[in-house]
Amino acid sequence: MGTETIIPALDPMPLPAPFWLFKLLLVLTFFLHIVVMNFMFGGGLIAAFSGLFRKKNESDQRLFNDIVPKIPSLLAATITLGIAPLLFVQVLYGQFFYTATIIMAWPWFLVLVLLMFAYYGFYIVALKQDKTSRGIGWVMLISIFFIFLVGFFYSSNFTLMESPATWSAKYFQDRSGWNLNGSESTLIPRFLHFLVASVAVGSFLIILTGLFRWKQEADYARFLIVRGGQWFMYATMTQFVVGIWFLISLPREAMLQFMGGNMLATISLLIGVVGGLAAIFIMSNGIRNDDPRTPAWWAMGITGVVVIFMAMMRDVLRTAYLSPYFKASELPVKTQLDVLILFLVLFVIGILVWALMIKRYFFTPSAKITE
Repeated sequence: MGTETIIPALDPMPLPAPFWLFKLLLVLTFFLHIVVMNFMFGGGLIAAFSGLFRKKNESDQRLFNDIVPKIPSLLAATITLGIAPLLFVQVLYGQFFYTATIIMAWPWFLVLVLLMFAYYGFYIVALKQDKTSRGIGWVMLISIFFIFLVGFFYSSNFTLMESPATWSAKYFQDRSGWNLNGSESTLIPRFLHFLVASVAVGSFLIILTGLFRWKQEADYARFLIVRGGQWFMYATMTQFVVGIWFLISLPREAMLQFMGGNMLATISLLIGVVGGLAAIFIMSNGIRNDDPRTPAWWAMGITGVVVIFMAMMRDVLRTAYLSPYFKASELPVKTQLDVLILFLVLFVIGILVWALMIKRYFFTPSAKITE
């Protein structure tokens, strides 16, 4: 059976806006989702490590106490901000996405279960008055592990989505619904690429907490910035190794996209490498200063730009994988201008309100968990 017979036909319903606009919104909303997700996962992992393995240090225990109440709300924000990019993927690449989820099946259903268990675990830790017990640290770490599994299932699904040539064999050889695409050579480096990046960007949750605490508790705030900066540097250096592994694991045609075959992909990769090195250098020098605030802001700003270009690279890679099976020109388009304008206005307002909520809730000394 050929791959052309297993790929569903295009949805005949026309797109309500140009294809390029949906692509732009996909990259933008994915960027917002991935930043908050990294804060939740990476920040939670750093907090769990501090609570479990550094309890002899009072500042590390305070770090744990200050960060864990933020994680449940960050998980809610991660899910909310993840809806839009997932919907855009379904609109643009629905015939690939849905087929992959059907072949994968049970792990995809388990995503909701794992998220629910993680939610419970995060709230148990956040609402616990005494956070010094070792058991609380393990509850936090186990909850983080549930999120780890969710991320792995997503990576499995999206690598499977981008390899239609393997669908027939995977489905007809094993119809159990437990196809995690383990035979895909890029799965592990791709997943690790996201995992290590989550720790690097998640360290900014620690740094930002310190930056917003500086005027109240300069010594403790400096500890947070330095500790977060150390996690950022080590994770980013590890990311270079994982990134090289991911790049060389790609099929030749896809890898060449980043070696001059696609100008956007090549420039994005160059910016990612240079930006990552610059951020490490700035952070390394900054955390040696008595006042590391300005270097920390610069390192975070540069990393934010890098993450944007990494999101673009992800989209270029998906396009390269699906190019033999998908042509954007084949999608029918019927622009609904009134609905489009209303959506864009509400989208901008929503982003502004969300940014204000983040600033007021997560990074003020009075921020605390509420039932």
